[in-house]
Amino acid sequence: MQKDKLRELAVVLTETIRKNATIDWTIKESVKAKLKVSVKRLLRRYGYPPDMQMLATETVLRQAEMIAEELTRNR
Repeated sequence: MQKDKLRELAVVLTETIRKNATIDWTIKESVKAKLKVSVKRLLRRYGYPPDMQMLATETVLRQAEMIAEELTRNR
């Protein structure tokens, strides 16, 4: 992927995670599943290589969990 497209994807992913993060999203499986679907759709929309989407999705969610407190505090 091109650098500009990756940068735009990162911004959109961050906005999506921030909008959908709730106070207990790291505990509730239904909320995690919704976020996972959103991330997968965005990756597909931006032309992310299909064979790397699963790893990218898991990485994004792991990173979001690491900053979960900040995400929910800023809502």
